[in-house]
Amino acid sequence: MIRQDINRIDPKRRNISDHKKRQFAAPLYQQQEYPHRLNLYELPPTAEISLEQFEQWAIDRLRILAEIEACSFRNKTPADTAAHITPLLQKWLPLSSNSSTPMGYKDEKLKLERQKDLYSHYILRLAFSSTEDLRRRFSRVESALFKLRFQSDDARERQSFVESLSMNWEVVSEEEKRELGSDLLNASPNFRKLQELDEGGAGPWFKVDFESVPELVESRRVLLKAGKAYVPAREQLSMVLAEFGERLDRGLETTARALPSIDEDDRLTPILNHLSKNFTTPDSTMSDSDSALSGVPINASSVDALSNHFPLCMRNLHTTLRKNSHLKHYGRLQYTLFLKGIGLTMEDCLIFWRQSFKLITDETFTKEYRYNVRHSYGDVGGDANRRGRGYSPFSCQKILTEHPPGSGESHGCPYRHFSVDNLTGLLQATGVNDRDVLRGVKEDVEKQRYHIACNRVFEWAHKGDIARVKDDGSWGAAELDTIVHPNTYFKRSYLLKTGGKAAASGSGESQSNGIDLI
Repeated sequence: MIRQDINRIDPKRRNISDHKKRQFAAPLYQQQEYPHRLNLYELPPTAEISLEQFEQWAIDRLRILAEIEACSFRNKTPADTAAHITPLLQKWLPLSSNSSTPMGYKDEKLKLERQKDLYSHYILRLAFSSTEDLRRRFSRVESALFKLRFQSDDARERQSFVESLSMNWEVVSEEEKRELGSDLLNASPNFRKLQELDEGGAGPWFKVDFESVPELVESRRVLLKAGKAYVPAREQLSMVLAEFGERLDRGLETTARALPSIDEDDRLTPILNHLSKNFTTPDSTMSDSDSALSGVPINASSVDALSNHFPLCMRNLHTTLRKNSHLKHYGRLQYTLFLKGIGLTMEDCLIFWRQSFKLITDETFTKEYRYNVRHSYGDVGGDANRRGRGYSPFSCQKILTEHPPGSGESHGCPYRHFSVDNLTGLLQATGVNDRDVLRGVKEDVEKQRYHIACNRVFEWAHKGDIARVKDDGSWGAAELDTIVHPNTYFKRSYLLKTGGKAAASGSGESQSNGIDLI
């Protein structure tokens, strides 16, 4: 006799279950706990968050990952990277230890911090799993972030986290440890005497596949025998980091296979596409109050003097304008919004453009160019939301990815849109003659690290001023983070050269990521 499932609906009978109860039923999900500060991100989040949180949390994490990658590109030491990233983590992605509050991991503040950390990681997984290159870069910078947090974690909490992982590590027996005593000692430079091994001063030893600890094998800090690496407990970081990378790679491949299922979601797809573009150069939007310099006389007649503080893209536009007395449409738009961002009023901007276009009549200027300037400032045209404030200055990401220049046009980013020879000539014309800097810029451009090349030139041109503000403590890491906006370049350059205070002017806080829909 065949057993029949009583819950199965007979196909010949009408299903009378109430579909409304299914459609509007309360969502069932597991309420996650966060007992540890560190996380291998194995359980995806299932609770609901707002679209604003979805975007902002991802942007905050992307800031950190972009800075970590920039430190790697600049060949900073681990100590320098930690010193640079730690204050930025406190600002954008704080993650406190259990011992920081009396209630431990049950504290609401800690729960919110760890929830943001978990959700932002998985959101960026969605954004960066579409291609092999994005997956590889994301895995590399996430592993670097995990390593930084692991090293800075409280020793007790770190050990508790490692014990909770239930890793498949084979513990070396005391008998085997004595048999391999001299070999273990020779392969482990941290131990000077065999007695340290016998007395257990090294803690337990583990046998793992040698492929899982390539960092230790490369630096010859472990004993290799029969395909196994003998790893002391003090080298746990390498084993945990390898496990983290392996699980993350598997998770990214799984996410890549699931991506087609969300392609039709009109709410998430634009945000995810924007985030993936920002991994080339993090996007940044700036309001006029952020980028303007209070108390600095900025008018039509002072633009020439201020152009010494312009980034290369705007300096090229200014030089071309002075040479030809004309710029094409996208060049005018890019330069107008930049001038608007540094604090030039609409009236002064109109005067500036009229004086610059000295080969045409007043009538022609009024008919063909005046309206565009007023429109950029929001004085005319546009929807109700933009009217009165106009458009935001273009970020590096927008300049790099949109409207590439054609024949006779001067807009865009010279680091991306110029040939190497033309770029070198332009840099030399602006005073950059250091061979090492030019060689580094060429390497950055070849590897498509355009914003790193720009930052390299900035740091060379302001190396004395940067050293001064670091020594006197007036600027911190947050004020000297990677520049991803032309107006940030100008403001930081001006403040450094004139001895201005970054904290008062918000040089480091003026970059607020977001989606600019111009």
